[in-house]
Amino acid sequence: MHKNRVGYMFIVPAVIFMLLFVGYPIIYNILLSLQDVNVMTVNSPIKEFVGFKNYIELFKSSVLLVAIGNTLYYTVVCIIFQFVLGFAFALFFNIEFTFSKFIRGLVMVSWLIPMTINALSFKFMFSPSGGVINQILMNLHVINQPLDWLIQPNSAMWGLIITNVWVGIPFNMILLTTGLSTIPKSIYESASLDGANWFQKLFYITIPSIKPAILSVLMLGFIYTFKVFDLVFIMTNGGPVNATEVLSTLSYKLSFNQYSYSQGSAVANILFLTLFIVSLFYVKLIKEDEVM
Repeated sequence: MHKNRVGYMFIVPAVIFMLLFVGYPIIYNILLSLQDVNVMTVNSPIKEFVGFKNYIELFKSSVLLVAIGNTLYYTVVCIIFQFVLGFAFALFFNIEFTFSKFIRGLVMVSWLIPMTINALSFKFMFSPSGGVINQILMNLHVINQPLDWLIQPNSAMWGLIITNVWVGIPFNMILLTTGLSTIPKSIYESASLDGANWFQKLFYITIPSIKPAILSVLMLGFIYTFKVFDLVFIMTNGGPVNATEVLSTLSYKLSFNQYSYSQGSAVANILFLTLFIVSLFYVKLIKEDEVM
């Protein structure tokens, strides 16, 4: 009994911290989304309860649907490229060669640099005046004049995707490399003796053996990418013409530009609910994999 009491004493500070800094903001945000709170009523002691009116109005507006579509498109495309390239790098660095550790360290740099710095760097690189991307394409005679990539609706989203993929590749590479290191080399040697080629080893040995790592990469990548804010806010601020508007930037604009705090909270709750469901699904898959 005494040992249990000591254990609870160590847990209590963490529980209090979670309730104050996680639980309370979530509950407050949910209640705020069910009220009519704007710049005129924010200081009023009594807030009007409107139920799901804010959610209904948001779903009737086109901007929320555009933000949801942009967020899903951005997330799915980023995850695909991050995973494929990260997996390719993991397979490459799984082979020991001269300077392999040094080159792997260079690849890690983009992930270690803060997202704000990466966003500002790529914003300058995509700039029509002095941007290195325009300079390279013009030298290769792909384009005749500089293009403003982040101002054109068709290319702005891809500018964000390229930046995010650049940052996310090392994260995928690390987790997948860890998974690859757990596969005994004797399995590959036995497969080679049986006449298996490289692709057969990849699909029948490598991928099944690192299934937990692949699952973690995809799920964590979805959570990290779906909630993007700083990258979009710095590079495009949701423009042009909502072409890169995502849920997080829409919530920010509703709350701090239009001062519609309740609708901003409603968008944030939609974002939170999506990530919460994905997190539960991830935990469920992890538990099922452990049982198997």
